[in-house]
Amino acid sequence: MYSRSNTLGRAAWKQKTYGPRRNRRSISNLSAEEITRSRLYCLNLLRSQDTPSSLLLPYLPASSRDAYLALRAFNIDVARTADTTSTPTIGTMRLQFHREAVTKALAGQPPKQPVSILLAKAAEDLAKKTDGRGKWSKSWFMRVVDTREKYLSNPPYTSMAALESYAENTYSTLLYLTLQSLPMASLTADHVASHIGKATGIAAVLRGFPLLAFPGPPPKHNNQNQFGGDVGGSRRGAVTLPLDIMAEAGVREEDVLRNGSNAEGLRDAVFAVATRANDHLITARQLLQQVRAGEVEDHEFEHRDEEEHVYLPTKSGRSETQAQELERAFGVFMPAIATQLWLDRLEKEDFDVFSPKLRVTDWRLPWRAFWAWQRRKI
Repeated sequence: MYSRSNTLGRAAWKQKTYGPRRNRRSISNLSAEEITRSRLYCLNLLRSQDTPSSLLLPYLPASSRDAYLALRAFNIDVARTADTTSTPTIGTMRLQFHREAVTKALAGQPPKQPVSILLAKAAEDLAKKTDGRGKWSKSWFMRVVDTREKYLSNPPYTSMAALESYAENTYSTLLYLTLQSLPMASLTADHVASHIGKATGIAAVLRGFPLLAFPGPPPKHNNQNQFGGDVGGSRRGAVTLPLDIMAEAGVREEDVLRNGSNAEGLRDAVFAVATRANDHLITARQLLQQVRAGEVEDHEFEHRDEEEHVYLPTKSGRSETQAQELERAFGVFMPAIATQLWLDRLEKEDFDVFSPKLRVTDWRLPWRAFWAWQRRKI
C-alpha cells in the first residue's frame, strides 16, 4: 500500500510530466455549451464559405452530421490557407498547425478551436457507435493537408492526370472520411466516392480559375463560394489548367493573363477539363446502376490496394450486399448534384469560365437535391 507521501510524490510527478490538469483539454471535460458553439461555428462557416455543402447537410444521417460539419469546416480552413497568408512559408506554418490540431483532436485532446473540438466530438461519437472498432484514418487527414501544401504557391498542374491526383487526394479523400463516419467500410462505396470527389475537385479548380488568373486584392469571401475555397494566395496571376491540355488547345499563359476569356483556345481547354469531370460523374452513375441491377462490382478501383481501402470482415460475421452499402452511403454521394449543376451551367455559358453567372450558387440546388434523394439518382 502506498503511503501518503508516495501518493503526493506520484501526483507531483504526473503534474510535472503532463502539466496542470486545468490546462489539459479532453473531449470528456468539454461542456455541452462548448460543443454547441463549435457546431454552430462550423455550420455558419459552411453557410458563408461553402453554401452547397450546408444545403446538403440534411441528407446525412443525424448521427453523422457533426462529423460532416467538422470535416467540411476542416476542408475550408485548410483550403483557404493559401489565400489568407502572404507567403508560402507562412502558409506552410499554418498547415503544420492544422496537422497538429487534427492529431490532438483524434486523440481526444483538441486545442481550444471550434473545428478541432467538433472533430474530437465526432471521433468520439464514431468510437461509441462502433464499440471502439471504428475510427477515422489520420493518414487521410494528413493527405489532404500535404496536398494543399504542395499547391500553396499555385504551380500549374503538369497534366490532366496530375489534376485528377490532386482531386483524389483532397475531395475524394474528404468523402472517404465522411463514409468512415457513418460508419462505412466498403470498397464499393469508396469507388463511387472516388469518382465523385475527382469530379468535384476538377470543377472546383475550374471555378477558382478566374480568381487565380486575376487575383487583385486579398479576396473577401462571400456566401456564394461553391466548393469551399480553391482560390490560392498568389497576388500574381496564375494559370492552373493542366499543361498538356493547354498545349493541345494552343493556350498560352500570357495570352490568358492579358485577354482573359478572349484568350485563344481557352474555351477549348476548359471544355476538355470539364469533360473529364463530367466523365467521372457518368462513371459514378454507372457504378450505382450496375450494383443495383445485381451486377456485382469487381472493383477495378485504382486505389483498392491502398492500406486505407483494405477492409477486414466484420467481427459479427454479418455483412451488407453491395447494393445495401450504396443505399446507406447515398447521402455522402450528394455533392455530385451540386457539381453536375455547375458543369451544366458552364456548358450553357459556352465554357466561358469567366462568366459572372458561374460565381453564384444555383437556386435550383435545394430542389434538385431533394429530387435526387427521393429517386436515389446522382
